[in-house]
Amino acid sequence: MREMIVVENLVKKFKDVTAVNDVSFTVKKGEIFGLLGPNGAGKTTTIHIIATLLKPTSGKVLVSGIDVSEKPQLVREKIGIVFQDPSLDNQLTAYDNMYVHGKLYGIDKSVLGRKINDLLELVELRDFKDKQVRFFSGGMRRRLEIARSLLHEPEVLILDEPTIGLDPQSRNKVWEYLRKIGKEYDMTILLTTHYMDEAEELANRIAIMDHGKIVAMGSSEELKSMLGRDVILLRLTGDPQGFCRKLSFVKDCKLTNDGRMELLVDNASRCIPEIFEVANHNGVKILEINYRRPTLNDVFLHLTGRELRDQLEETVPLPPRRGFRW
Repeated sequence: MREMIVVENLVKKFKDVTAVNDVSFTVKKGEIFGLLGPNGAGKTTTIHIIATLLKPTSGKVLVSGIDVSEKPQLVREKIGIVFQDPSLDNQLTAYDNMYVHGKLYGIDKSVLGRKINDLLELVELRDFKDKQVRFFSGGMRRRLEIARSLLHEPEVLILDEPTIGLDPQSRNKVWEYLRKIGKEYDMTILLTTHYMDEAEELANRIAIMDHGKIVAMGSSEELKSMLGRDVILLRLTGDPQGFCRKLSFVKDCKLTNDGRMELLVDNASRCIPEIFEVANHNGVKILEINYRRPTLNDVFLHLTGRELRDQLEETVPLPPRRGFRW
């Protein structure tokens, strides 16, 4: 299967800060690929380089076989992008927002109207095409931005946090349209998110990013299988590491940043009574214990020692968009 995006040893530095640190991955044609991680992990910087908005410090990025540093204008013709921040003109109607975008891309007037109506129909906004965007809900605006990004029939669709700030119903609608677009248009989709459920719901493969690096990559099930069957989290008195060494049935054991022990086991319901038995025998008091099947958050916790949640916002200086066909 053809590789639509190739990222090799990508590095991006801002003075003394390394935002992206030796990142490599590929995205195949028709695949939905997710970059999952907290804010500040380097996700947005990575996709801005792929979208030609930033130049890499080192490394190589190809989109549809084209080097983003050598031929950025050709790359822009191959991609559609939906930014994390709103980019619609609130004073224009949905149709006019689409029309202006189409003219910037040089789409012939004879086909532009049909394309606009077809795409508005796709995202269920055709009945609102003559309504000013300032009256749209957050979900409607996001759907309009997705429709607008498809006007020039891109080979690759890039979305930065596509459902951030949306209510659950709107998020589900956006997911529905993205799956539909991927299937009907055989579209290659690259998205960033810090929502675990979004990555699991949409992405064929997921790359978990933290501090500018990819720490794990694979399908959702492949990533969760790294931990085994069940995860037990407990808090106790005494020496956690010493206690852990007495649990011979535990596949792996580590201390998290908040002082809890993370135990990986094959069967939590069978192991928990044994944990209490070992604790009683050694005079250890268990203060808290719970278990669950592995989640992507557990994978992140296991790899980094902390949970997947918002960190500092990722601030990326961007060049002005003047002259860019978005």
